[in-house]
Amino acid sequence: MCSSDLFAQLKPFYAEAPTASPLQCTVCGLNLMLLLVENRLAEFHSELELLGEEERANEAIAFPIRLEQYLMVGSYNQVLEAKASMPNASFDFFMALLLDTVRDFIAECTEVAYTELSMSAAQTMMMLGSREELVSFIEEAHENWVVDGETLRFNPASTASKSSEVPSMRLMSEALGYATELERIV
Repeated sequence: MCSSDLFAQLKPFYAEAPTASPLQCTVCGLNLMLLLVENRLAEFHSELELLGEEERANEAIAFPIRLEQYLMVGSYNQVLEAKASMPNASFDFFMALLLDTVRDFIAECTEVAYTELSMSAAQTMMMLGSREELVSFIEEAHENWVVDGETLRFNPASTASKSSEVPSMRLMSEALGYATELERIV
């Protein structure tokens, strides 16, 4: 059973309870974190619509809201830095998953933007604590990156092929197909 299904089962109890549970906002915040980590943004925003201003002001709910805003504007560094301001330790599991996702986004952008980078700059960008963590990160998911002393080199062949491959004919064909279908509908 999915965690958000468990949260859905708790909702009627929270709605019928004469007084608010002290953990209600924490449970709701954890559900919001789950939705955020799983990139289920429509459900995330639906849940937010059901909350009042007082509940949104609670730090356990405000925290995932801030994270979602950071992600939407591409402020990945703020997402990484937010780990220090978690409302409580319950959020640690979801935050670790989100940090891994954000590091992967940063790595993808870095690989496209640079042909090489100093190890210290890469470590800072990824917000990793040590060079060993960076090397481990590279070994786990980025086999086309080459560590050459104090320089991190991205595979120029794969980077060049990515940028030079513009599937223009396929894109034009799809656009014409969409236009034709739209014309049939109208």
